[in-house]
Parts: sequence; structure tokens; C-alpha cells
Amino acid sequence: MDKPKMGLVLGAGSARGLAHVGVLQVLEEQGIPFDFIVGSSMGAMIAGIYGSGTDIKILGKVFEQIDLGRFFEIGIPHMGFINGTKINEFLKLLTKKQSFDDLALPVYMVATDLYTGTTVVINEGVVAEAIRASISIPGIFRPVPWDHMLLVDGAVTDRVPVEAASQLGADIIIAVDVKFGAEKKIVINNTLDVILTSLDIMQKQQLDTITNKADVLIQPAVAGYNSWDFNKAHEIIALGREAALAKLGQLQEVKQMLIDSTVPGTKPSEER
Repeated sequence: MDKPKMGLVLGAGSARGLAHVGVLQVLEEQGIPFDFIVGSSMGAMIAGIYGSGTDIKILGKVFEQIDLGRFFEIGIPHMGFINGTKINEFLKLLTKKQSFDDLALPVYMVATDLYTGTTVVINEGVVAEAIRASISIPGIFRPVPWDHMLLVDGAVTDRVPVEAASQLGADIIIAVDVKFGAEKKIVINNTLDVILTSLDIMQKQQLDTITNKADVLIQPAVAGYNSWDFNKAHEIIALGREAALAKLGQLQEVKQMLIDSTVPGTKPSEER
């Protein structure tokens, strides 16, 4: 019997997606294996940087100490307020200018094609450019031309790409949803707030139909943070750790399923 494949899914969430760093730290510390990562939007950014070989502890300190706001240059709108030049350079630095073929761990990134309205899964080309496509919030970032497509944020069509992970061959799925919750304080001061809050509402409706497909669902308690709270990285990363540790029992169970599947004469648990 072939060894089951474990897929890790990192969902969208802008600054709330920094919680993925804390989750990855716990998975490493506890020796929870996974064969590939599928990320959407901020989840794609963390997946790409991690897959490029960046130490997850160092990555946490980078986000805690850097002012990400200075990479989001606001200009005269041309399909988006932010043209993405500065963030591109930042992403190239963190991903070491690697292509997907260079990565030690397979990573897939979800984006949305504006022409067809369909989800696009990217696993080739330059990692930084794919991240840039997956995080392109409509109306804020300029869309990214890609082959014959025009790509925007993966969260538009697939906020937590569990289904994509299943189609890519995952037998067991760990999904991380940096959820939008009722406790979030809604602040509407400008155009950016309108766009981001509208997307949050739309994405919340997606969630109900997909997260029940995950074997382990980790939901850090970050709903009270706004999309641009990158200056609160330390707090958000800590909440990611806390949520992963709270699911440690389930994580150890799926780890044991993988171990059992490789031992002759044993049968993996039939319960997902």
C-alpha cells in the first residue's frame, strides 16, 4: 500500500495570515510531517517563503521586526492602488529568487483568473511572482498577467483551498483558517477598508462549505485583528502557536496514521 500523502493548507487572511508562522513552528517542533503545502493569498506568501528554505523561527522574527507597510506603496490607481514593485523585491529577497523547481518541498499557490472567474493553481515559474499573483487583492493590488490570464487574489474563489489539496493527491489534510469572526471590530474609514471588509464577508460564506473536508482544522483566534495589522505580528504569530497546540492531539493522531501505514502488517486508521 502506498504511503498516504499529507497536505497542509494555509488560508487567506492578510495580516491575520501571520498566524500561519506560529502553526508551522509547532508542526516542526512536534515532528508533524506533510508532503506539500497549498496556500491562498497570505497563506501562499507564508508557504512560498517557508518552502524556499527560510528557517521558520527566523521568519517569525522578520515579520515581528519589519514594517511591512513600507512595501505597500500607494499611487494613482491603474487597476489597483498598489503596483507591487516594492513588495515584489521583498518577496524575491525572502524566497531567495527561487523557482518552484528549486524548492525542497512542493508548494502550490491559488490565484483567481479575472477573465474566466476560475481558480488557478500555480506550481511553476518564479515563486515570488506567483505569491504576488495570489495576494493581489482586487482594487488594491494591480492584477498580475500570467500566460493568457489576469490573476488576482486566490481568496476571491478559494479562501481555504482544501479541495485543491484533495485534487493534488492529499489523503490527509491539515487546514489552517485565519477566520473572520463575529468578534472582529469593523472599521470603515477609506476605500481600502471597504474593499477588504467586503472580501472578508464573501470569504466567510465560502468557508462553511469547505472546512469540513479537512481532517484537522486549525483556527487561530485572530478574528479581532484587521487586515493591515502587520505591526501586531508577534501577537498574531503567538495565537497561531496556541491554536496549533490546542489541536496537538488530532495532529499526533494523523501522524500516527502515517507511521502505521509504513509498518508491514499494520493498517492505518479508517477514521478520518
